[in-house]
Amino acid sequence: MNSAHVTEVALTGVGVCCAVANAVLHSLLVPDHLEEKFYIGVLFAVGSAVMLVVAVALPLLKRPIAAWLTGSAVSLGMIVGFLLSRTVGLPYGYHESGWEPPYGPLSLLVEGLFVLAFLTWLGLGAAEDAVPGPPPAAERERVSPGRVTPRRGPG
Repeated sequence: MNSAHVTEVALTGVGVCCAVANAVLHSLLVPDHLEEKFYIGVLFAVGSAVMLVVAVALPLLKRPIAAWLTGSAVSLGMIVGFLLSRTVGLPYGYHESGWEPPYGPLSLLVEGLFVLAFLTWLGLGAAEDAVPGPPPAAERERVSPGRVTPRRGPG
């Protein structure tokens, strides 16, 4: 097991924990928001369900890019929704004041951390692709034992 694999496993673990925490935090808020502004409660419920699917998919998929992208899109959407609801407001007069501790700060933390874990995971894959490996078998020169091959190129 190399260090890149260990890092990938750790980032996946961070992503799963953040996705679950995001789902739990928003699920706790669904009942109140369904009464206050129905569509906000529905968005919280859908976002929570999607993040639970992301939490399951991240460790199970061989290539989890779709799970990372989905989780990052939902997390960024929730961050933007949070900020808009406290500044200019959302449609149908939905406007909140304050951070709603502990839910607001914790939600922003896990959403932001999920996106950072994704970007780090993405960078890890790009770094692995940049390291050259051995050439494919078709490009290697076959040499028989004891046979001298002429040098190619300048020299």
